[in-house]
Amino acid sequence: MLARTQHTEAIQTYLREFPVVALLGARQVGKTTLARRIAADHDDVTVLDLEDPTDRERLRDPMLALRDLRGLVVIDEIQRAPDIFPVLRVLADRDPLPARFLVLGSASPDLLRQSSESLAGRIAFHELRPFGLQEVGAANWRTLWLRGGFPRSFLATSDAASERWLHAFVRTYLERDLPQLGVRVPGDTIRRFWTMLAHYHGQTWNGAELARAFGVSQSTVRHYLDILTATHTARRLEPWFENAAKRQVKSPKIYLADSGLVHHLLGIEGHDALAGHPKVGASFEGFAIEQVTACVRARPEQCYTWGLHSGAELDLLVVRSGRRLGFEIKRSSAPRATRSMRTALDVLGLDRLDVVYPGDDVFPLADRIRAVGIAAVPEALRSSAE
Repeated sequence: MLARTQHTEAIQTYLREFPVVALLGARQVGKTTLARRIAADHDDVTVLDLEDPTDRERLRDPMLALRDLRGLVVIDEIQRAPDIFPVLRVLADRDPLPARFLVLGSASPDLLRQSSESLAGRIAFHELRPFGLQEVGAANWRTLWLRGGFPRSFLATSDAASERWLHAFVRTYLERDLPQLGVRVPGDTIRRFWTMLAHYHGQTWNGAELARAFGVSQSTVRHYLDILTATHTARRLEPWFENAAKRQVKSPKIYLADSGLVHHLLGIEGHDALAGHPKVGASFEGFAIEQVTACVRARPEQCYTWGLHSGAELDLLVVRSGRRLGFEIKRSSAPRATRSMRTALDVLGLDRLDVVYPGDDVFPLADRIRAVGIAAVPEALRSSAE
């Protein structure tokens, strides 16, 4: 398995500063493997897995099970026992602190709410995303784009094996994972919505249109979207607006969180099929945004989309550390600066605007605008992550 040094360092830092750290992410994204690597650096470790019937029974009385433990305590699949959070609050307030807790979860709809209410000021959250360019190497970007970043999908022995893994993942997610997370919507319904969302990948959210197409109310399709975002299989890029003098788009853009899932749900198998598919541009856009946000280490609340009703738009705006960085994604071998980009530069006061394209080189397009090949993203954006 590839090293995930950036995530390991972040979690180790959090563990020094907080009594409880939550490692969240989609199922099969590698949380357990990462936790084992972190545990290997600690002398006194207890690992509890709530999918193991023995550990689940042991934690039936969580205070009794946890109060005497020392060192690092890892609790996997924490969403299966949300009543542990109030106990963790009590244990986190002990002085001196005999144990720190690393809890792993697939982010059930109630997980973040209960943990934030019970452990406010005592818990740090870290999201583990699928593999990115920094981990697999920029030279492998085409494979990463096609297969996505779930470890077993990317590392499969062939594209066909990757597709089979994605098929099994989707089935397990719908038939087992969602019911365990307390989701009461039938799996077939979520699959149809998920597939429909793959066709809307990269578009501005239009609840009314999706509701008509799905034959339900707008609140119902919003609920379905909330399920997918809460389980880290879809992402909502919120709009940025601050200038009341301009009519700005105030709806988010919607993406599936992994390009491999997009391709599986759209029935795209292989590079040739991807290159000729109508959604190839949207697929590359979502893939590039995931890589950019990972490379600059931007949290979700620091990432936005932006657009004016007059037509100017920006695919990604990152606002962090007093800087504003703009990113436009173009599936073109010869990107160029446009009026829309210059408008974004001026209206948003961007420090820089990068045009990410499917290539290897970095070169200037205009003042404060440069082209950045997707293979060059990790190196070109290194300073932006600091």
